Amino acid sequence: MRIALVAHDQKKEDLIQFVTAYKSILIEHELFATGTTGTRIIDEVGLNIFRYKSGPLGGDQQIGSAIANNEMDMVIFFRDPLTAQPHEPDVTALIRLCDVYQIPLATNMGTAEILLKGIEQGFLDWRLLEERRSR
Repeated sequence: MRIALVAHDQKKEDLIQFVTAYKSILIEHELFATGTTGTRIIDEVGLNIFRYKSGPLGGDQQIGSAIANNEMDMVIFFRDPLTAQPHEPDVTALIRLCDVYQIPLATNMGTAEILLKGIEQGFLDWRLLEERRSR
């Protein structure tokens, strides 16, 4: 699966811990991230990740474009709901695209864990997602 990993500044440490805990699952997939988040995951966890631009510089929009072009299967986006984000319209657009194109989206650790456990157990398969989107 092609999985995007994104985190607001106050949630980056949580995402690093999450990715570390689920490295054995994530390593089997094609990973993408926004700039700073991707750099931290590469440096601290050692996973191979394609990095887009930083979120405020268009990284969220680049992931949105990948979704619209059927090039992304899942988004894990640890959002900080307590801090105003200057690029909030981009975040809203990304979430909207996940809904439009039926892309599984986790905005917190609990949901992200369920999605990755689903992958691990074989309940969530990219081929089924592709089939659902082509209808």
